[in-house]
Amino acid sequence: QEKSPRLSAALFGEDCEISHDQLYELLKYAALGKRHNATQSSWCRIYHQSHLAGVVVIVLHEMSQVHFYKFYLQFQHLRKVFRHRFTLTPSANFLASLYGEGANLKPQNTAQGLTSTSSERIPKISDLECDPIIRKYGEKIQGLTSYTLTLEEQKKNDYPIKGSPGCKGFVYTECDQQRTDSSPLFGLDCEMCLTAKGNEVTRVSLVDAQGQCLLNELVKPESTVVNYRTRFSGITKKMLLPVKTRLPDIQTKLKKMLPRDAVLVGHSLNADLQALEMIHPSVIDTSLLFARNEGRRFKLKFLAKAVLGKEIQCEQKLGHDPAEDARAALELAQFFIEQGPAKVAELNLEMLLTTEKLAEASQNKAALQPQGCRVQKQLNDPPHLPKPCFLDCLQVTGQKPLLLGRQELDSSGLCQSNLSTSNKQILQRALEDVPPSTFSIIQFSLGPEYVASHLLAGLNEKVRSKLTDMLTIYAGPFEKSFCLKSAKKEFGRCGPIQSLTVVTETYQPYVCIQYEVLEAAQLAVESLNGAEVAGSCIKVQRPVTAAMLDCDVLIKELELDVENEGVIYVAGLKKSLTETDLQEEFSQLKDLETLFLPKDLQSGKHRNCCFLKFQKSQSAVDALDVINGWTMKGSKLRSRNALASGHLCRWISQMNHSNGKQGGDISYKKTGQLSDSEQDLRKKVKKLDQRIKKLHRSLQNNTLCVILFPGVN
Repeated sequence: QEKSPRLSAALFGEDCEISHDQLYELLKYAALGKRHNATQSSWCRIYHQSHLAGVVVIVLHEMSQVHFYKFYLQFQHLRKVFRHRFTLTPSANFLASLYGEGANLKPQNTAQGLTSTSSERIPKISDLECDPIIRKYGEKIQGLTSYTLTLEEQKKNDYPIKGSPGCKGFVYTECDQQRTDSSPLFGLDCEMCLTAKGNEVTRVSLVDAQGQCLLNELVKPESTVVNYRTRFSGITKKMLLPVKTRLPDIQTKLKKMLPRDAVLVGHSLNADLQALEMIHPSVIDTSLLFARNEGRRFKLKFLAKAVLGKEIQCEQKLGHDPAEDARAALELAQFFIEQGPAKVAELNLEMLLTTEKLAEASQNKAALQPQGCRVQKQLNDPPHLPKPCFLDCLQVTGQKPLLLGRQELDSSGLCQSNLSTSNKQILQRALEDVPPSTFSIIQFSLGPEYVASHLLAGLNEKVRSKLTDMLTIYAGPFEKSFCLKSAKKEFGRCGPIQSLTVVTETYQPYVCIQYEVLEAAQLAVESLNGAEVAGSCIKVQRPVTAAMLDCDVLIKELELDVENEGVIYVAGLKKSLTETDLQEEFSQLKDLETLFLPKDLQSGKHRNCCFLKFQKSQSAVDALDVINGWTMKGSKLRSRNALASGHLCRWISQMNHSNGKQGGDISYKKTGQLSDSEQDLRKKVKKLDQRIKKLHRSLQNNTLCVILFPGVN
């Protein structure tokens, strides 16, 4: 479908590391769209967010990327379906950082050990009977006509009324057609300056229901300006000097623009209509719509931030922007109408306003305090005010976040409760509750016996050892007097070399080469085995250990990995070539999307290889035929399908960096059979992958699904 949501990840290769803030940013925008300060993530864009059916986050408790690569072959579904992979920076409190400070979740179903939770900081409907909004409008969602001011309400709040003595000479909009719940809404706002006559309009803005600005004009007042009120109006003497538009011109324009059944929306709209000297019969006033006790009113700036998550009337700007204010008032009315009074009352705006005032008072107090006295501020200041919780933002929009798992989440993060619940029960519950939910977090666990520190250390060492073996080749035999420099040059054409040592324990010399990227080692095995190098016909092979017996299977599966789809590896580049040079050289290749040039972590210089990512898989296949044997600036290129173009490439690079460039002392641990615990773990991981597959297939189309390996500590 043309409007189907899709992801576009800006990170590729060695750059694919993100922080928890970046993950939070992505999930917040996916769930909320443009509400509550949610903005497009800079590292991963979501197109057509409004068409997303839901967001599902699957947390594999205490598992990390070590588990993913150790049990790569067992994670069949994950590696074939999830094409974007990123390293998360460590976090002491993973889920708490995901939700934001202040998350306070308690299990609703402790009998089974399952938690299906939502934020309990939001008041229940039964507790809101005394809320002025509920008292005024009731709890049910109603159409817009239920919120337009009656004639009595207009009189009471000083609206210009047709036939009223004080409105002599006022222009009537003639919008007298019967209003319905589908009548069009228009946002209106004016800025005024103080003249000898009183408040006169100097700027007018009108926006339609889609937020498009239809009118935004400066107006020349009839009388001499006494006070421009620039701080609020944004109007200066210089701005009004060339203006020729007068109030009657604006009145005529507004009459023409507004359809006969138009409903005007504004914040304290009576003041705008009085200044415009116009009468309109159907209005929604957001200062009255969001009702408070004792006739008090919320400011537009506060409502925009608390309800819409938008910052307006910022101090950095010179005065108010009437188009921005008109749009904010309109969106507030739309939110009220769509969500209904009960949802608005659940926002608990009075509490939010009190919290905001406390925060301001705390900041002002700190600013006024002498530098030396601030160390005592914790003794006297108001209590720490938490950041808005991600779940609260979801509640505001009427969404009920779902959390299923073995652990309870409270303000201190994850803590164990009933661990008797199985992943099978969690899956059964998820299959029922997740599809209708718009935001879900599902937590699976291997169990405490499989995340013990000694077991994790063993897994880490095995993964590191296997990757080292896969990066290493043995080549030979060579003549005793062979030219090492010539051999190194030939093997270097396959890719960057980490270390090269001569093996002298054999009758004839061999070389042991450890590459920096997997593709280079594989290219050497494929292209140089049986070839003549440094005057000898040599054999090229990887180390033979028990762990390496499935190396060919692993290489084949890495080639088919969805992350490497449409990506090829190119070696033999001259280091003098810049990224711009390469872009120019490869520009003739069809459907080339991205060029990634790996860099050395220590020197920062790029290596003699690159990855090319194509928009179509077939274009990558065609490019392989073109590039193999291609001579660029006197250097013959070699290429093959990518094996570790993204996340794994970065991980290997970090591993090589931590090992140091020593070489020659690589040990190959020969193992017989797997321990019982590792055999059990392998089975559990395979079962876990199948459960994720089952859950993933039950999701609605256009659902964003994220799998997290949070790790430990």
